[in-house]
Amino acid sequence: QVQLVESGGGLVQAGGSLRLSCAASGRTFSGGAMAWFRQAPGKEREFVAAIIWSGGNTFYADSVKGRFTISRDNAKNTLYLQMNSLKPEDTAVYYCAAAATFGNIYYRHADEKFYNYWGQGTQVTCSS
Repeated sequence: QVQLVESGGGLVQAGGSLRLSCAASGRTFSGGAMAWFRQAPGKEREFVAAIIWSGGNTFYADSVKGRFTISRDNAKNTLYLQMNSLKPEDTAVYYCAAAATFGNIYYRHADEKFYNYWGQGTQVTCSS
């Protein structure tokens, strides 16, 4: 059974930082990719960042580029999202997602349908 478990969310003031973690179990995604999406109340789920597991190639939404960094730890089979300079508009539930392969990721990394597995989400709240 594949499981993705997010952690690290919380309440921060604008300008603060958080690091989210996503621990994967049941399988590795060494031949695939992982990503972060987020969903604010009343809004659709939106792409945040993605990474090709083996090569480390990264992709970012324009809204977070330069502030967020996606990374992974091969030994721990864990995905991270370092979030700096947080803004109130970053407030959302953040979801970890994984894809078994990375084929076409250069075209589809922001498409939630590309990802096969999803975590439960972790709440990030940024106050102004």
